[in-house]
This record gives sequence, C-alpha cells and structure tokens, in this order.
Amino acid sequence: MAAVTIRNLSEEAHRALKVRAAQHNRSAEAEMRAILEAAVRPEGRLRLGTALSEMSRKIGLTNADIEALEHGRDARPAEPMHFE
Repeated sequence: MAAVTIRNLSEEAHRALKVRAAQHNRSAEAEMRAILEAAVRPEGRLRLGTALSEMSRKIGLTNADIEALEHGRDARPAEPMHFE
C-alpha cells in the first residue's frame, strides 16, 4: 500500500482535521484516507457493471438470452496476429 507525506499543512488545517476526525470517531490518518477516497472515487461515479445490468433489464435481456449467446460463440482461442 502506498504511503503519502503531506508537507506544509497549516496549523489551522491540521487542527480542523483533528476535530473532523474526532467527530467521525476516527484517527486523523483515517480521516485523511476517507477524505482522499471521497475526492478521487465519488459516490456518483459510473460503474460499468451496474450500467450494463440496468441496460439489459431495460431491453428485457434474460438469462436464457445470455445462454444462447454463450452457445453460439466460438470457444476456440484466438489466433495470434502475424505482422509479416
């Protein structure tokens, strides 16, 4: 797991961070992790699996449809490309 050092953080910001951490019953380090996670991985982000599942429900795709696609596909391994 990566480690991060934050330099030149103002005393006011550090104090506010400690207060916020205490309000959430976490350590200052855990609070920083939560803040960073929320900033780079927001709740409203598009999740591909969820989006595909919703699309298939909208068009009425069933498990039987998926099984039919599985039976019809070529299961042989792909041939490597030649660049000659």
